[in-house]
Amino acid sequence: MVDADQTFVIVGGGLAGAKAAETLRSEGFTGRVILIGDERDHPYERPPLSKGYLQGKEERDSVFVHEPAWYASNDIELHLGQTVTTIDRADKTVRLGEGTVVRYDKLLLATGAEPRRLDIPGTHLAGVHHLRRLAHAERLKGVLASLGRDNGHLVIAGAGWIGLEVAAAAREYGAEVTIVEPEATPLHSVLGPELGQIFAELHGDHGVRFHFGAKLTEITGQDGMVLAALTDDGEEHPAHDVLAAIGAAPRTALAEAAGLELADRAHGGGIAVDATLRTSDPDIYAAGDVAAVQHPLFDDRLRVEHWANALNGGPAAARAMLGKDVSYDRVPYFFSDQFDLGLEYSGWAPPGSYDQVVLRGDAGKREFIAFWLKDGQVLAGMNVNVWDVTEQIQRLIRSGSRPGVERLSDPSVPLGDLVGE
Repeated sequence: MVDADQTFVIVGGGLAGAKAAETLRSEGFTGRVILIGDERDHPYERPPLSKGYLQGKEERDSVFVHEPAWYASNDIELHLGQTVTTIDRADKTVRLGEGTVVRYDKLLLATGAEPRRLDIPGTHLAGVHHLRRLAHAERLKGVLASLGRDNGHLVIAGAGWIGLEVAAAAREYGAEVTIVEPEATPLHSVLGPELGQIFAELHGDHGVRFHFGAKLTEITGQDGMVLAALTDDGEEHPAHDVLAAIGAAPRTALAEAAGLELADRAHGGGIAVDATLRTSDPDIYAAGDVAAVQHPLFDDRLRVEHWANALNGGPAAARAMLGKDVSYDRVPYFFSDQFDLGLEYSGWAPPGSYDQVVLRGDAGKREFIAFWLKDGQVLAGMNVNVWDVTEQIQRLIRSGSRPGVERLSDPSVPLGDLVGE
C-alpha cells in the first residue's frame, strides 16, 4: 500500500514529468510529489516550438502543460531552475546543484534529450542556433521574423523533422532557406528514400533549396556574426543564421553515474527499462525521450523521441510506481505539419526492418497512406492529408495482419476490414 508518508521524486520538468505528477494525484497518491526541472519555466510541450508557436500562430502560454497555479493546488512541490547532480541509490536520495538533498521512496527519471552539437569551427558565432527548449524557440522566432523582413538566409544542418518544420516556418516568414543533408533525401533514416522524395518536392515547391550528400565543415563569420556555411564538397552557402538540426541525444549522464543499466547504441541509447518502465533499480523508473523500453508489441527495445511517448509514458510510469499492473505497449505515434501537408505516423519501422513500402491513395496530390511491411506484415503506417484513420492503422499494426498488397493499396477496401486478414 502507498501511504502519505512516502515521497515520490520526478527529475525532469517536461511533459512526461508533468503528466506523471498529474497521474499520481489523480490515482489517489497522498504522499509528497516533488518535481525538479532544470528550466525556470513551468513544464511545457515541445511540438509548438517548431510548429504553431514558432510560426506565430500560437501564444506562448499555450505551450504549458498546466496553469502555474495547478501545481500548488495539487500539492506538487516544484523546484524549477534546479539541476540534480547525483543519485545515491543506497540512501535513496538525490542531490541538487545548490546542495539540497531530497529523499525518495520512488524516483522517476524524465530527463529527456538534448540537441546534438555541430563539431565544426564557427559554432560560437551569435547566429548559430539549436531548437529544443522554449528559450531557443523564443530566440529563433525573432530570428526568422528578422530574416523574413530583410530577405536573409537561413542554413539548416539536417533534413529531419525539426529541420523541415523550421524550414517551413522560415519560408512562411519570407526567409531564404538552404538545407544541408548528408543523405540523398530528407527524413532518410525515418521514412527511407521511398517517401523522402515526396518531402523534397514539397519543400522545393515552396522555395527551399536542398544540398544533399554533404555535411557542414565550417561556419564563417565576422564581428561575431555568421556570413556563410561551408560544406565538405567545397560549396559555400551564404547565411545570416545557421540552425543545427542533427538530432538529439538522451540525457543519461545522471543515470549512468548512478550505475543504472543503459541501452546500447543500436537501440538508440537511453536508460534501459522493462515494460513497466522500471530501470535496473526496482525503485527507479524512466519515461519519455530518455527511456529505452522493452516493448511488448514489437519484441524489441525502443527509444521514441516524440510527444505522444511523453504524454503516455509519464502516466504509465506513475501508475507503475504506485504498484499498479502496467505494460507499456503503446504504438509509437507522431505528427508533423509542413506548409499544406499534415501527417500522422504510427508504428516502428527503422531502416533495415522492412522489405516493402505500399501506398494507398494519390502520392502526386500528397493525399495518401503509406505502409511499411515485413514479410507482408504491417509494421507502420503514415497518413498524409488523410484524416481520422490513425485508430484503424494502429489496430492493423497491433493485429499482426498480412492483408496482401492488393487490398492494402486499394482505397475502396475499408482499413477496418483488413484487421485479422
